[in-house]
Amino acid sequence: MATEFESSLRYLYGLQSHGIKPGLSRTSTLLGGLGDPHRSFGVWHIAGTNGKGSTAAMLAAMLARQGYRVGLYTSPHLLDFTERIQVNGIPISHDRVGDLTEMVRAVAESRLNEPPTFFEATTAMAFAHFAEDGVQYAVIEVGLGGRFDATNVVMPLVSVITTIGLDHQEYLGTTPEEIAGEKAGIIKQGVPVITGRVDEGPLSVIQQAAGACQSRCFSLNREFDILGDSPARFSYRGVFRNYEDLTCPLAGRHQLDNAACAVAALEMAQERGVVVEEGAIRDGLRMVRWPGRLEVAGQHPEVLLDGAHNPQAAHALVQYFIGRTGQRPASQRCLILVVGMMRDKDRQGVLSQLAAIPGANRLILTKAAHPRAAEPEELARDAESFGLPIELAPTVREAVARARALAAPDDTICVTGSLLVVGEAKAFLEHTTVSDLRG
Repeated sequence: MATEFESSLRYLYGLQSHGIKPGLSRTSTLLGGLGDPHRSFGVWHIAGTNGKGSTAAMLAAMLARQGYRVGLYTSPHLLDFTERIQVNGIPISHDRVGDLTEMVRAVAESRLNEPPTFFEATTAMAFAHFAEDGVQYAVIEVGLGGRFDATNVVMPLVSVITTIGLDHQEYLGTTPEEIAGEKAGIIKQGVPVITGRVDEGPLSVIQQAAGACQSRCFSLNREFDILGDSPARFSYRGVFRNYEDLTCPLAGRHQLDNAACAVAALEMAQERGVVVEEGAIRDGLRMVRWPGRLEVAGQHPEVLLDGAHNPQAAHALVQYFIGRTGQRPASQRCLILVVGMMRDKDRQGVLSQLAAIPGANRLILTKAAHPRAAEPEELARDAESFGLPIELAPTVREAVARARALAAPDDTICVTGSLLVVGEAKAFLEHTTVSDLRG
């Protein structure tokens, strides 16, 4: 007999068939039926093509170290649906998911003329959970875009836009400026805006949107900055405060930008009365965890998991490996790439970046167990001109096993191309399973 949690997942899985339907009215109606829980806590609202999840995790960690009860809502999950909804780092329980699903389903059936989307339902569940669990502040990651994203019903303390790149063009536009316009839709009247590493064209779009809302806009490398070559040790130069000798365990130079955005977002909130002491900032950054982003999941051979799924994220991964050149043992000669991607992504753009990683000498192409996943044969056609030996594996499990069989103890295996692929690889390496509810 199915548990209530399994029944809940089946209901939510069924909502995925309704796809993406932009607009806020269904979410507002759901939340109205639940007593508008999103109005009971302060919010940091975070959008961006890349980096928004890491930035959100850093913010939540720093707030929690200050002693606040902090909600974190992110997507997608790696292994289990409950990862999406956390309070002080603890995922929501299966029982609570069952209760909230029934609450949302009852409101949807009584108040909506059509079913909610999967993301609308889970957003309402997250906000209801945070309110009932006594959350004081919540860090909310945008699902897609910003303007019409289900999370955009919140009135935040601070809005954050981490990066702008080409992704989800079928929904957000075909140029960086058009995409910036959609993400700038999270800007609210009088609410300060933090931007990360954004090019001049899209940044001007964000600045114009902020100006129209009479919102101050603070940008990386302008009003605030980060100094250092590695998250292992860096300094922050802020709008009002400076911090020396910070450290963060998340790997990659790009995480410095995310850390800068997170600390700047706290600065702005401090100006609005949120108390966060320097010790909480230091400890939060030092203790943050964010799986699936340059995560070391094995040794001898080293196994790295990274969810890079667009050219901008793949470039950050390439830069990470370039930074490691010269620091590796002399005996290491092999980097095996295990790659699977969704069919609707810029596959050639990502694969061309990955093929340029120093030391890469084999490409194992695979697919996640998801309807949108590209077939390995499709990826092979995309990659055939890049000069790497190619193997195909029908499942992520088989791809990782093949890579481990080929690798010497001093070699590196990097699993990338999609968080769905990373999740399946992580499950295989940790001898566990992945939820049927994906995406």
